[in-house]
Amino acid sequence: MVESDWGDWLVRAIEFAEPDGVAVWYLGCNGFVLKGSGGTTLFVDPYLGLGDPPRTVRMIPVPFDPTDVAEADAVLVTHEHTDHVHGPSQAPILANTGARFYGPEASVEVAHEGGWSEEWGLEDGQLREVAEGETVEIGEFAIHVEVANDPDAEQPVSYVFEHDAGTVFHGGDTKPTAEFERLGEVYDLDLGILAFGTVGMIPDKESREPKRTRWYNDENQLVEAAATLRLETLVPSHWDMWRGLTADPTALHQHVRSFEYPRHLELLEIGDRTDLRTGSVSDTRSST
Repeated sequence: MVESDWGDWLVRAIEFAEPDGVAVWYLGCNGFVLKGSGGTTLFVDPYLGLGDPPRTVRMIPVPFDPTDVAEADAVLVTHEHTDHVHGPSQAPILANTGARFYGPEASVEVAHEGGWSEEWGLEDGQLREVAEGETVEIGEFAIHVEVANDPDAEQPVSYVFEHDAGTVFHGGDTKPTAEFERLGEVYDLDLGILAFGTVGMIPDKESREPKRTRWYNDENQLVEAAATLRLETLVPSHWDMWRGLTADPTALHQHVRSFEYPRHLELLEIGDRTDLRTGSVSDTRSST
């Protein structure tokens, strides 16, 4: 059972919000909520677990209890790792709201093997596979399933969320790839989310011996990916999450300053909200 440190104020703030365009909330780790002006609400990689202490130790609050979520149209995941596909975090949202779960085959397989449908009473058809090159229409959003470069994942994807107010890219845990040149040419990416962190000594999953670990982009990789994607605004994620891999995103100001892209660096903390209005990003820094 997931228990929140914050009560239900964040999910109620999302529920009551009436954005003029697209509102984007950061849930910590790599989790985000996108809500359009028409009310369509999308959860992307929401993770409310505590990790696997002492190997992975959560460093931020659990921002809400998934059973408190009353409105959601979809939960989308980028790859099969536990902090992106997690039954206790995501299945109650699906059960309470009737939302669909979208993810690559390996991610959906995690849900099937974990018995989500049986344990949480999901209906047939709520778990749907998507693949690179596919487009899904959900409410006012057109969601394009695109390439991701995450060598640690079996089947990683990224998502491009198109809306009348602007376009959002969520890369999951992707590293830079030449394929992003195509995305930068095809899409006008107003806001892009990329995972950022340090290299640290993390206990090995099997031996539990400390092992030099790089799961996320460092400063230079992050800017390389953002520049190739031609992001208008870069939002770093994941930097706050795991003990030993946390990073200081304020250092990125120096790394981006001489590049044409990204044009803006937006630093969000867990619970913060930013808005896209007709192609521009407005940081409200508040979910209330």
